[in-house]
Amino acid sequence: MALKRMVVEFGMGTDIRGADYTKAAVRALRDALWHNSLNVADALGMPVDAMVVEVLIGVPKPERVDKAQVLAVLPHGTGTVKVVEGGLEIVNDAGTGSTVIANAAAIVHLDI
Repeated sequence: MALKRMVVEFGMGTDIRGADYTKAAVRALRDALWHNSLNVADALGMPVDAMVVEVLIGVPKPERVDKAQVLAVLPHGTGTVKVVEGGLEIVNDAGTGSTVIANAAAIVHLDI
């Protein structure tokens, strides 16, 4: 058997005032996951914890994301987190803070 891509989910998350990259990334993954109810594992007679989830996060400064906190969002299965350059950071008018926008993709695989 081999891992097969079954589902790709997309989300966006923000931290409006704190420029917290991890908070924005966690919110983006939650956005991707919490808008869906995946029944693909059940439909194939597999437990939900058989899912292997590849999480991709896009933010302007990838090194500022705590991958462990993002991975902890997954309710089922196992996963990996890869953070790449993307998203947006918008500095406020005073130059004293910024809004961070993160994008997330959750790619769900099953060993079938």
